[in-house]
Amino acid sequence: MTDAFYDVLMRRRDVRAEFTGAPIPGDVLNRVLTAAHAAPSVGLTQPWDFVLVSDHDTRSAFREHVLAEREVFAQSLPDEKNETFARIKIEGILESSLGIVVTYDPERGSPAVLGRHAIADAGLYSVCLAIQNLWLAATAEELGVGWVSFYREEFLARLVGLPEGVRPVAWLCVGPVTRLQETPDLERHGWRRRRPLSAATHLERFGELNTASQ
Repeated sequence: MTDAFYDVLMRRRDVRAEFTGAPIPGDVLNRVLTAAHAAPSVGLTQPWDFVLVSDHDTRSAFREHVLAEREVFAQSLPDEKNETFARIKIEGILESSLGIVVTYDPERGSPAVLGRHAIADAGLYSVCLAIQNLWLAATAEELGVGWVSFYREEFLARLVGLPEGVRPVAWLCVGPVTRLQETPDLERHGWRRRRPLSAATHLERFGELNTASQ
């Protein structure tokens, strides 16, 4: 059981190009969403909602917006970095079986949210935990997930009809895949390299690196 859990952690990938478009069985989708909804949340507020988007026109409109934002980012890059970025696929909006918009409602449970008085973003962190639960559950179910982040919040909120004040935190592309890549896309395409755990582990104070783990 322990080995299986760590296997899921290590197999999880941000999927772009490997979606098959096959439907997600209803019981599988329900298990994945149940796992997301079981995430811990500050003050037990469960400040998330999941908007399931299958409509082709909605997904096409979102994709057009995302590609426009991709171009905005590309124009900000130096030539060498832009050449690398041109090879990277950033979304699988139409290829995936389903879009799931995960939202954050900062007013849920207000004004007395236990545990949020000193850290305003604790509710947002809770939503990210729900997304991670969803992602790991999807991986265990042999589904792929791709987190699309090239969008303006105002656009996506209007597109899926979010109430005022509710933020879209992620558009997740979800569905069966041909495979999960062994190496994450950004590493394979040379965008960035991972740093070792030893460089991210500090002893007692920031800057005192854990050289023993090197």
